[in-house]
Amino acid sequence: MMQVKYFIGIASVCTALFLGACNGDGNSNSTQPQEQAKLQPIVIQGALPVESKKMASKLDNVTEEVIGKWVFWKGTYKGYPVVISKTRMGMSNSAAATALAIQHYKPIAIINQGTAGGHDPDLHVFDIVLGKYTTNIGAFKTPNKPVGGGSNALEWNEAFDVLPDDEYDPEPIAIRKFEGDKELLLAAYKAKPNYTKGQVVEGTIGSADTWNNELDRIQQFHTVYGTSVEEMEAASVAQIAHQFEVPFLGIRILSNNITNNGAYDPATGEACQEYALDVAEQYMKAKAAAK
Repeated sequence: MMQVKYFIGIASVCTALFLGACNGDGNSNSTQPQEQAKLQPIVIQGALPVESKKMASKLDNVTEEVIGKWVFWKGTYKGYPVVISKTRMGMSNSAAATALAIQHYKPIAIINQGTAGGHDPDLHVFDIVLGKYTTNIGAFKTPNKPVGGGSNALEWNEAFDVLPDDEYDPEPIAIRKFEGDKELLLAAYKAKPNYTKGQVVEGTIGSADTWNNELDRIQQFHTVYGTSVEEMEAASVAQIAHQFEVPFLGIRILSNNITNNGAYDPATGEACQEYALDVAEQYMKAKAAAK
């Protein structure tokens, strides 16, 4: 009888150990969703509905939040926390939306994406520019000229740094370029093979509350600032993200390029959103793996 009890006891212990090992394996497999949930959200911005609503429609567990006149969609994408921000057009709107997003959502990083006009004749509609640099091309000092002296935009070649290191400098003449975050750039390169509608290249994104259609002026920006594209938001977002020390990357798709007669294509807005979501997934996956 004692032998029977002994063997039953041994069998019970073995069964418990086996089940424990199985449960341990299950817990190991479930750590990924747990790590996803622990991450702070990544914010992805688009100025207009054509640059943001496609992304919002892809979120799970989504809620819409409105702060002032700025709309945010909070949810998950592939299990990762994501906030889509419709910044509205222009430098002031996008700066305000960025500051609100940082204060309200405490994001792990910010991607500003959307459509842009080409400055580089080697780029074509549907090509995507990753902002190795983002710069404000609307901040400059004009030459001194008297009444009747005329005005020539091609002489406006002194860039004005609106975020100088020396705030006491009365004339901070310099081109301020905000560098794209290296980890976000790495994620963008991981997503690159999935994008088949055009090239994906590094470049400089130029921003201003201006729509330039003068080819000589565009050529000047391309030569002096090294711009690949122009749009109206990314540099102001970069400036705010920089001051809050939040990782930032600008991603812009060419919707048109008048330097090589590239006609506007409205489908570019959705194409860029899909790519930006892929970049966000790659970035968040790397962050979850590092935890």
